[in-house]
Amino acid sequence: MTDSALIGPVTAPDLHVMSFNIRRRLPHLNPRSPDRWVHRRSLLKRLLAAEQPALLGVQEALFDQANFVRHALGDRYRSIGHGRETNTGGEGCPIVYDSRRVRLLDWEQTALSDTPLRPGSTSWGNRTPRVVVDALFHDVATGIDFRAVNTHLDNRSRTSRVRSADVLLRIVAASLLPTVVTGDFNTDATTSPYDRLTGQGLLLDTWDTAQERLTEGWGTFLDYRPPRENHKRIDWILVTPRVTVLKAAINVTRYEGGWPSDHAAIQTVVSLGAPPPHL
Repeated sequence: MTDSALIGPVTAPDLHVMSFNIRRRLPHLNPRSPDRWVHRRSLLKRLLAAEQPALLGVQEALFDQANFVRHALGDRYRSIGHGRETNTGGEGCPIVYDSRRVRLLDWEQTALSDTPLRPGSTSWGNRTPRVVVDALFHDVATGIDFRAVNTHLDNRSRTSRVRSADVLLRIVAASLLPTVVTGDFNTDATTSPYDRLTGQGLLLDTWDTAQERLTEGWGTFLDYRPPRENHKRIDWILVTPRVTVLKAAINVTRYEGGWPSDHAAIQTVVSLGAPPPHL
């Protein structure tokens, strides 16, 4: 018997996108802690196997966890991105994708700092490195090229979050392609970084623009507690105006009372628009 899905696989031209902070694996936790990876990984696998997004932006993934996510989704899935530290280890923000639905054309990972090409670099008040993964894909089913951007902004420095938002805007503005931005932004959707990203009309919040919302407006930072409405919606999926948002959801599925992560997965179903005319 398979678990029921909130959205699950969709058919073209629709595209199922998910963003999920899976919570990095931590050592030396209380054996009963809901945060222990040994307790959570089977729950995460169940959620991913049920939902099967075509595109998934992951945050807080250590190398082995990124591999786990990819394998949990199935053999046709691939991933890009590496750790944020100087040696490319540590937490990463990989993009995992269904290789049957989308084909990777190009990608790069840069640091959110004054020296973006130097791995592990920091600026703007963040003590830990922060990164952005920027990828170009071809949608095999529709013939549309599009951009996917995934990130995890700093949890302490407001200045870093604002400066990082400016970097994301520059990345999006540099392309005419339809673009999807996934991430844990570590700030509520009422603050300056959010206003920076959405206030100029370059990016829209899928939760606000969806034709249909499938869930309540849960806060996305659960911290292993019961979900609360309108509380800390710090994970967002943003899109350029050319992208039509059909559905949006905040996934608070538990299995036998256990949470897959301290964050809720957020999901959307989009249509990227008409393919470019043949020349």
